[in-house]
Amino acid sequence: DNNKRVVWRGKVEFILTCVGYAVGLGNIWRFPYLCYKNGGGAFLIPYFGTLALVGIPLFFLELSFGQFASLGPIAIWKINPLFKGLGYSMVITNVIITSYYNVIISWILYYVFASLNSVLPWTSCGNIWNTKFCATPDIYRNITNGSVIVNGLNVTVNQLRTPSEEYFYRKVLQMSGEFDNVGRLVWQLAICLLLCWFIVFLVLIKGISSLGKVVYVTSIFPYILLTIMLIRGVTLEGAREGLIFYLKPDWSKLKEAKVWSDAATQIFFSLALCSGGLIAMASYNAFKNNCHRDSILIPLINCGTSFYGGFAIFSVLGYMAANKNVPVSQVAASGPGLVFVVYPEGLSTMPVSTLWSLLFFLMMLTLGLSSMFSMTESFFCALMDEFGEIFFKTSRRALTTRIVFTCLFYLIGLSMVTNGGFYLFSLIDAALSGFPLLVVGVVEIFLLIYVYGLKRFSDDIEMMIGHKPNIYFKTTWSFVSPAIIIFTIVFMGVQYRPLTLFSDTYMYPPRAEIIVWSITGICIAFIPIMSLIYFCRNGGAKVRGELLKELTTPSDKWGPALEEHRSGRY
Repeated sequence: DNNKRVVWRGKVEFILTCVGYAVGLGNIWRFPYLCYKNGGGAFLIPYFGTLALVGIPLFFLELSFGQFASLGPIAIWKINPLFKGLGYSMVITNVIITSYYNVIISWILYYVFASLNSVLPWTSCGNIWNTKFCATPDIYRNITNGSVIVNGLNVTVNQLRTPSEEYFYRKVLQMSGEFDNVGRLVWQLAICLLLCWFIVFLVLIKGISSLGKVVYVTSIFPYILLTIMLIRGVTLEGAREGLIFYLKPDWSKLKEAKVWSDAATQIFFSLALCSGGLIAMASYNAFKNNCHRDSILIPLINCGTSFYGGFAIFSVLGYMAANKNVPVSQVAASGPGLVFVVYPEGLSTMPVSTLWSLLFFLMMLTLGLSSMFSMTESFFCALMDEFGEIFFKTSRRALTTRIVFTCLFYLIGLSMVTNGGFYLFSLIDAALSGFPLLVVGVVEIFLLIYVYGLKRFSDDIEMMIGHKPNIYFKTTWSFVSPAIIIFTIVFMGVQYRPLTLFSDTYMYPPRAEIIVWSITGICIAFIPIMSLIYFCRNGGAKVRGELLKELTTPSDKWGPALEEHRSGRY
């Protein structure tokens, strides 16, 4: 029966899928740097504090919501069609994230192929893509008074470029000098992106039935590779200094509001909250699954992975600092700069560098793909539950739908593998790591706790797991979590600065800000727009009283799992 909703074949499949979904590239390329920048070991206090006050409560909220309804992030709002716009906002945000996230994976795949060379191509200068400012680590040791002689020129430290830096920006990205200079398609990256989407399509060709088989590899393999990288890293000269920089507590940082805001933001995005994915994955659970236990276990694994990964990263950064005879602070970085510039540079100076480079990028590839699988499947889950009769009525139509949308996502991603694609990529990343998911989170809590009702929601959870949520969850849902998210939104708004690149050396033109806020607006606008459309279609101003009543009396219509529970199957 093509219309019958499938469920996970076992508990392990669901756990591994959620772990793979939550544990992604940000755990490796963002958390260690945030920890170092925000007080080292002291940052763990706001980080794990925010995990307890926002991360775990919201994780439980979304898992239990999706599991109880057994519906995707759009159809689940059948409890009150006025709020269906929230589901659309989740899905639109998820689609944009998915489109640019796979671009990062295509860069990683490029590096996997490049690591198969007998000599890593970013180990030396003198290549066709290098400039006269290219400098190998030995040149950095000869710096005096902030300058050094390179290719017969007296060059300042700020003008120097490492071979790995020029390889990434000039060879891999073939980056143009301006935001407006889109240039041509970088065909090598376009092929890598096509291959990435083909892998995603193959894994999801039968939905969670095929995904559940793959997560055993994609969710476990990165931990094996990460452990290997950690063991190698701590044996390097200078590793101790790197780890000290990573963890040395600076308690004075706890007085800064930005440290607490960074912790809240990192927890929120690290756990993949409010993009519809957790609702979608939980919707395939059996009705009696213990989602309470899952909502504690998975976030702890995720945050533990971030902390664990920091040791592997900073041990190598300490080695690099010792190799260059500079402080660790001068080599520390986050985001693409860490994964594609700084870390590869360190790997290139190790014995058997090709092996370590290959292991590192295979680890990053599996981390990225495991998140991609869940993000993409959550979109198809939303489509299936809301528009199933159109897109998934038959097996042939379901396959065609997956092919068409996969091709569409690929075409969207092509805009970010042009000469000017990195500028657009950075804009999208900035837009999505800002306000959309935080706003969705606040609205979601408000609708479930204050409109649908905390008592009703607690009764639903009791129906599934045999007991109501305790005072900890009720308090955080009702007051603490929304207060922290609102504080984060306000603080980010007050501290907002125009987007820049390369440590503020490149300033985007004003029209770039329009793009950032347009993306933000598109993600959020569906919430009021869909409510307005529903309002107008159902009588408009003539039924204001009925509309107000509907706002406070949600429907009791749910999905198939609840109906089967009521019929006595569970």
